[in-house]
Amino acid sequence: MLFDAKPEQILRAEFVLILAFAGALAPHAALGLEQGGPPASDSPLRRGVNVLGYDGIFKGETDAPFHMSDFRLIRDAGFDHVRVNFFGFHYLSRPDGGATALANLDRVIAAAATAGLSVVLDEHDNARCQSEPLWCKAALASFWRRIAARYAGREPKLVYDLLNEPGGAMSAAQWNDTLAAALHEIRAVDPARKVVVAALNDGAVSSVAALELPRDDRNLIVSFHYYAPWDFAFQGAPWSSKWSRLHDIAWGSAAERAKLAEDFAFVDEWARAQARPVYLGEFGVYEKAPAASRALWTREVARSAEKFGWSWAYWQFDHDFALFDQATRRWNAPLLEALSR
Repeated sequence: MLFDAKPEQILRAEFVLILAFAGALAPHAALGLEQGGPPASDSPLRRGVNVLGYDGIFKGETDAPFHMSDFRLIRDAGFDHVRVNFFGFHYLSRPDGGATALANLDRVIAAAATAGLSVVLDEHDNARCQSEPLWCKAALASFWRRIAARYAGREPKLVYDLLNEPGGAMSAAQWNDTLAAALHEIRAVDPARKVVVAALNDGAVSSVAALELPRDDRNLIVSFHYYAPWDFAFQGAPWSSKWSRLHDIAWGSAAERAKLAEDFAFVDEWARAQARPVYLGEFGVYEKAPAASRALWTREVARSAEKFGWSWAYWQFDHDFALFDQATRRWNAPLLEALSR
């Protein structure tokens, strides 16, 4: 996520119905989550949710707060995949060389697969890449060399997401060079693996047009994240001195809906011209926003993405922006319904 509730992830200058949770939804499929528009034909993904970004599971902890059984809850609610936010640079630099984290990653991927979910493995700790682009090229290539070798010939439903939100001090040219180096490492051992490549995350959807992708590699999925308008989506966020002071900002005017339509139409036009499937890897509104507007925005973004045949993943399952309350073990019913129909 561009503005995670972790101070160390914020690199630029201050650069989502809290409603009472209804009873656990059962059956969740009754919400019609399986009834959306068709996904892009060459993407294995459809509707998903981000998980495990700030959980202790990769350190060997259990139920902290994510439960392995949550994968079944997610599948039963109608989702087909999870985007696993893995801080690979952090974990693989530990004294054991990342052996513990990788063993637990194996366990996560296996548990998700057993529950019937595909996994998008997202290299999520983009902070240093945003500040040190030259360092990032070598680090990212090294990470994917190790991951690609580990899963080559295994886990056919596993999708790679090269880097969460490249940007900051990284230019479009530097990102194109960096993604090419990382992709080279993957293709050396796993030429058919589906790989998500994010557009430069500079706040403008037009950044997709700056991507330079190998024409003969048709196993790539282009991704972007959407949190516009920012003052609405991040109002009340405690990690920003600006947004923490904002409140009661509604969304849903004709002009705001038109802006959403315009943004998505731009991405769709570019993707069709390039014959690339699109993945909306993150979208959400912080929980301090007005409940009705938060649900409306979430519904409109999800339906708009589906209209173009894109796959998507909501930010996020628990923690902030939460779709599921770990304390009560209940879904946020209005948000789940907004994602459903």
